[in-house]
Amino acid sequence: MPTTENPDDILKMMDDFSAACRKAGLKLTHQRYEIYQELLKSSDHPAAEVLHKRLLLKIPSMSLDTVYRTLATFEQHGLISRVQTVESHARFEARLQHHHHLICSVCNEITDFQWEGFDQSPLPQGLQEWGTVSNKQAVVYGVCSKCLSGSKN
Repeated sequence: MPTTENPDDILKMMDDFSAACRKAGLKLTHQRYEIYQELLKSSDHPAAEVLHKRLLLKIPSMSLDTVYRTLATFEQHGLISRVQTVESHARFEARLQHHHHLICSVCNEITDFQWEGFDQSPLPQGLQEWGTVSNKQAVVYGVCSKCLSGSKN
C-alpha cells in the first residue's frame, strides 16, 4: 500500500523505531525491521496475514508465525497498536499519533481521521467518576462512498 509519507519521513521513523527497540531491550533483527517498515508504509491497517503476503516478496522464508509473534512483541512494547474492528482478524498500525478510525462494514476499509471536538470534549459525568481515563478513541462504523456507489476498486 502506498504511504502518505515521503521517504525521508519514513527513514526518520525507522531511526526512531530502532532507538525504541534498543530502549526496550529488543534485538533489532532484519525481520523485525522489515515487518515494522512494511507496517509503517501501509495505510490500510493490515492484518497479520496481509502483512505476511507483502513481506514474502522481500523475504520468501518469512513465516506467518514470525509475523504474528513480532506484531505481538511490538504491541506489548507500545511500538504499534491494534485497531479494534468487528471482523475476526486483528488489524495493526505503526502510526501512534492520536487519531480515530472510520470502518466500512461492507469492504472493511479503515480510514484514519482527526476529531478535535471529540478529543477536547469532557467525559460524561458518570465516566468522570469511574476513575482515570488514559485514552479516548472513536471508532465509527458505516458504509463508505465506494461501496454505496457499488464501485469497490
